[in-house]
Amino acid sequence: MTTTKQCIEMEDRYGAHNYKPLNVVLTKGAGIWVEDVEGKKYMDFLAAYSAVNQGHCHPRLVKVLQEQSARLALTSRAFRNDQLPFLAKELCDLTGYEMMLPMNSGGEAVETAIKAARKWCYKVKGVEKDKAEIIVCSGNFHGRTTTIISFSTDEQYKDGFGPLTPGFAVIPYGDVEAFRKAVNPNTAAFLVEPIQGESGVVVPTEGFLKECAEICHKNRVLFVADEIQSGLGRTGKLFAFQHENIRPDMVIIGKALSGGMYPVSAVVASREILGVFNPGDHGSTYGGNPIACAVAREALKIIIEEKLPERSAKLGEYLIKKLRTIQSPYVDFYRGKGLWIGIVLKKSAGGARRFCEALQEKGILAKETHETVIRIAPPLIIKKAELDWAFERIREVLSK
Repeated sequence: MTTTKQCIEMEDRYGAHNYKPLNVVLTKGAGIWVEDVEGKKYMDFLAAYSAVNQGHCHPRLVKVLQEQSARLALTSRAFRNDQLPFLAKELCDLTGYEMMLPMNSGGEAVETAIKAARKWCYKVKGVEKDKAEIIVCSGNFHGRTTTIISFSTDEQYKDGFGPLTPGFAVIPYGDVEAFRKAVNPNTAAFLVEPIQGESGVVVPTEGFLKECAEICHKNRVLFVADEIQSGLGRTGKLFAFQHENIRPDMVIIGKALSGGMYPVSAVVASREILGVFNPGDHGSTYGGNPIACAVAREALKIIIEEKLPERSAKLGEYLIKKLRTIQSPYVDFYRGKGLWIGIVLKKSAGGARRFCEALQEKGILAKETHETVIRIAPPLIIKKAELDWAFERIREVLSK
């Protein structure tokens, strides 16, 4: 029988140490529950960083994945397949945009948006070659590629990976005036997370996104929303930018686009923006493959038909109200939207990792970020009674 100790020792010996996971070895998952190799069950309060909003191994997704993989798995984009056209139309119909470009990972989708914004800046806006600039925010997390880490403000992400990619300006997250001052004739785009995930579920000041969108519109700058973690129901809306009633020029989607079953990401925008790509400009062997498209189509239907954004809004409000009743010497404050909550600990608490380990002992899997924040992000199919079960264990850990 496979044991936790055996798996950890093997992974530590043969796997690169670029992660520091909790020492639990999972082998099964269904809905909000996962099971380790010894048979112990846990409630998943991370949802694979919001990739499994629909729950683990949703039966409809399993069925589609099995059926499509048995029929046709991969054609590359050298040929057409009968799933991509329908995903493209359904995603555009759902979001109201004119075109989509499919990729695999979130990082690839961000790279796609960066390339689209730069090419649009040169071909449509008319900026001089190689002068385009993209404005980003401090505390951002958009991925791990060399270009993306070049504009991170976390020094660890950049340490040892230079030379870094130029062409980015950083402003404080939530600072409208700093953004206004940073915009110049060479500005191609503003790339922003409507709510910052890896920074600890940081919600910007109300009006920040709306004012920045207006500045973008006046200055012919593309507003690009990275909704990889915050999108597809997580915050109580289909997309987090909808909380401020704005419409970005480009939206980056990933994670829950496949319900955790397969790597699928996409960029949606107008024909003017994505129309700058010509054959050979950009691509991916697996991007838009039949399995990915079939799974994504079903994943989107589940989000809408099971009303996951509405569930997230209602249950998230319920949970954060309950959390705020906890009398804890360790908690500084709570923040978030929908079923996406950051428990921000005091510096004197000794770090969030030990609290996540204590939650693990009580049957809840959550993950720390930036040392002092515990992230709460269960699958959106969770029920009120299950939240109550989890709350009692969270209260015990935070109180003792």
